[in-house]
Amino acid sequence: MEPFVLRSSAVTLSVPTGADVERIAAVCVDPEIAAWTVVPSPYSVEDATGFVSGFVPAGWEQERDFTWAVRAPGSVDGAVLGMVGVSCGGEPGEQRRGELGYWTAPDARGRGLTTAAARLVVDWALDPEGLGLTRLQWQAFTGNWASRRVAWKLGFRFEGTLRRYGAQRGTLRDSWMASLLPDDPRQPAEPWPDEAPTAAA
Repeated sequence: MEPFVLRSSAVTLSVPTGADVERIAAVCVDPEIAAWTVVPSPYSVEDATGFVSGFVPAGWEQERDFTWAVRAPGSVDGAVLGMVGVSCGGEPGEQRRGELGYWTAPDARGRGLTTAAARLVVDWALDPEGLGLTRLQWQAFTGNWASRRVAWKLGFRFEGTLRRYGAQRGTLRDSWMASLLPDDPRQPAEPWPDEAPTAAA
């Protein structure tokens, strides 16, 4: 599949390129990204180069991993504000499931950009004219309330904690799991957890 652009009034999503390498490398040394994602740590320019020249184009070509850089509205080559993507398994013609993932640059947090970007990807992934997924899931390491807040806003339904499920640099960590089906409303389907820190709200 050829990469394409997704747009809304809040964000533009376009494929990261070589021009984004230095920005991605600078963002991915952020301690929060290292703590909650599976990017290499410490993160280097070489890691960013491999990401944009290897993982991203291969994912689109194989129709397995679809990755976009989050940018300001109207700009297909502006500064990277975050990254969002969906990975999927199965073959066309089968019922397929996928997983949503994202991270946000420190200077772009708290502005609703990740929710807006993820909403575009969710809508495309579940649309029969898009990927046509039967199930889209979200997974995060236990305690990542900022990520959970985004999934909650999009209507993902929390399914529980999976013990030592998520792999991060050779270690298995407890993970949260939630899912969204094509006919589910794209808005909160359950109360925000009482135990969530105030800062995550």
